[in-house]
Amino acid sequence: MIRKSEEAERDALRITADAMMAAARTAPKGCGIDNIVTAVIDGEDKDDLADEMMKIHEETGLEFFERDSGNARSSDLVILIGVKDKPIGMPHCGLCGFSDCAANRKAGARCVFNITDLGIAMGSAVSKAADDRVDSRVFYSMGKAAQRLGILGSDVKNVYGIGLSISSKSIYFDRGPRKMMQ
Repeated sequence: MIRKSEEAERDALRITADAMMAAARTAPKGCGIDNIVTAVIDGEDKDDLADEMMKIHEETGLEFFERDSGNARSSDLVILIGVKDKPIGMPHCGLCGFSDCAANRKAGARCVFNITDLGIAMGSAVSKAADDRVDSRVFYSMGKAAQRLGILGSDVKNVYGIGLSISSKSIYFDRGPRKMMQ
């Protein structure tokens, strides 16, 4: 039997993506409450994500959405990691800037524990990609498009995307200048 590198790399990419989602799941969570949601997308779903990123570019004029749309299309896979908008109900917490979870909800704010948990889950996931020597990059823009498309569900209000690629040079390295504001 001959197994060529393309097949092995495709399998390695899938294994890494699955392990990244497991790393996000097992990352420490505030009060042990898990509100993390993950998915891996490719093919037409990945193209739909890139199309939505272009729509955001056209609506806002933010050039990095156009640039990042190209990265989404070029990525072999995209991992989405989000967190449900669900305060954990810590009595007398106030870390979010409000007196309690009821005041947080009334203001339409987010629970600081959920946002922190999302950051820790992201770090765990990209660390796994690095351990496996798979190129990755975290994208706010992919997350924004995924949120608009409702890929992770309507109760998920904060999402990031992670592009994954196996190639001789990282596709995320030479990305050109950033123009954040118009």
